[in-house]
Amino acid sequence: MQQPTLTLDALANSADVLFLLMGAILVFAMHGGFAFLEVGTVRHKNQVNALVKIMVDFAISTVAYFLIGYSIAYGITFFVNAEALSGGAKGFDGQGLSLVKFFFLATFAAAVPAIVSGGIAERARFLPQCAATALIVGLAYPFFEGLVWNKNYGLQELFKLRFGEEFHDFAGSIVVHAVGGWIALAAIRQLGARSGRYKGTRSAAIPPSSIPWLAMGSWLLCIGWFGFNVMSAQTLKTATGLVALNSLMAMCGGILAALIAGDNDPGFVHNGALAGLVAVCAGSDVFHPIGAFLVGGIAGVIFVMMFQKVTNDWQIDDVLGVWPLHGLCGLWGGIACGIFGLKSLGGMGGVSFGAQLIGSLGGAAFGFCAGYIVYRSVDALFGFRMSQEDEAMGADLAIHKISATPEDDIRTGRL
Repeated sequence: MQQPTLTLDALANSADVLFLLMGAILVFAMHGGFAFLEVGTVRHKNQVNALVKIMVDFAISTVAYFLIGYSIAYGITFFVNAEALSGGAKGFDGQGLSLVKFFFLATFAAAVPAIVSGGIAERARFLPQCAATALIVGLAYPFFEGLVWNKNYGLQELFKLRFGEEFHDFAGSIVVHAVGGWIALAAIRQLGARSGRYKGTRSAAIPPSSIPWLAMGSWLLCIGWFGFNVMSAQTLKTATGLVALNSLMAMCGGILAALIAGDNDPGFVHNGALAGLVAVCAGSDVFHPIGAFLVGGIAGVIFVMMFQKVTNDWQIDDVLGVWPLHGLCGLWGGIACGIFGLKSLGGMGGVSFGAQLIGSLGGAAFGFCAGYIVYRSVDALFGFRMSQEDEAMGADLAIHKISATPEDDIRTGRL
């Protein structure tokens, strides 16, 4: 009588493997979105560098997470034989489900250096950035990830004891986006502004190289985000369409709010969609769709207003606006989960404003401190900033020895 149960368990595991694998593939595709968003925003002379950075960062992130980071976050290592990995040992689910979980969570981890990449574009040296990526994904990010998602070191128990509920971050408004955005702020401040970006108190605007590529990046990210959010359930049994609808409504709220606040600017519109999706991650499983729409709309306004304030008034040269987009909109999303997730505001409940406020601020502080330590160390050891000559030439030729359009360069005599 036991065989049918085993068969059903194997079937359930197989279904979850496919479900989570599709989520991992969707989030993996988001990294193409990060790449093209940066390609469209930076100048032509830095487009190749944007593409190479995102791909190399993904590879480094995956290896660092496989060797070190995943064990820090979840206490699981992969130094056993293939039979054990496929479900023959303690800690590894059948049908390789645990391995697909790693793939899925590795794509989340790799999003952190992809976020940073957009902020430090056009003036960071390549190999020091690679070293920083290994440190962030191998050590810093998984430590915080484990605190929240694996309940390491009893932090969630303390939240439960003090506030009545644990800190809730369903799909990573804080764990991924706020932490990544605040790490990026530390890196940006360590690098300083691009040459010619500011002249005294005046901001000298540097226009994006390609609105179509920027838009393509935004679309890829938006599509992949439904894997990022919906598949964060990690099993078919716990998946819910509420997450999908809330993600959709928050995205639309971000678009429309950025359209109005940004005076029809296409860069703001396409980033407004991302602002809404960043903010909804934490509470996408507990919001009412109207609440999700409002959360996304507020995030769209936050991005537009703070991008202008940061880059023009405060003269922080954040090329893609990753601190306002991920750092601040992610912070808002974590806090908003404790507001719009309440049953009194139509949410599912099970959240506490106090836990969300403290947990969100703590995640931002952790991200900035981790970024400060990593990028100060990398700068001291290797030198983080490109030389003025290389920056003027552009990272494509200075680092990769080829431009985005080599045939045209040869034909016109630029090479």
